[in-house]
Amino acid sequence: MDVFALAERAMRMDDAAWARHANPLSVWSRVAALPLLAAAIWSRVWLGWWCLLPAAAVAAFVYLNPRLFPPPARTDSWAARATYGERLFLARRKTPIPSGHRLVGMILTGVSAAGVLPLIYGLAVLAIWPTLLGLSLAMGGKLWFCDRMVWLHQDMRKGATRTEP
Repeated sequence: MDVFALAERAMRMDDAAWARHANPLSVWSRVAALPLLAAAIWSRVWLGWWCLLPAAAVAAFVYLNPRLFPPPARTDSWAARATYGERLFLARRKTPIPSGHRLVGMILTGVSAAGVLPLIYGLAVLAIWPTLLGLSLAMGGKLWFCDRMVWLHQDMRKGATRTEP
């Protein structure tokens, strides 16, 4: 089971959505989604069940985000190259990528996924430190993954087959 392919299908990412998602406004506004979702869930303290409205708004934004912005005017930004690299990573079974990128991509995805448990726990019991730990791991892992995807994109454009000793 390829969790990456499942996520891509769930988000209904086609070529047009990927092109639009390469816009830095799409990438950076998406980065804000997880802290906003955590804040929406935490707001149950003040809003009660009404906290589901901002949580649903964030979820809708995450789904709509790759479709909200036009394709970028320039394709050399870090955000655009991260998006293009992620597409290469997702297609790694059809078009092989350097093994170092594949391994590190998987490890960083694991780091990001490791943040989910402390995040859920922290939000469930309203404990700030597990919540912040979870957010840090999830977001830090994802941003580092994105940075690695920039590197992958550069290497694949150069036709490199090996990038690490």
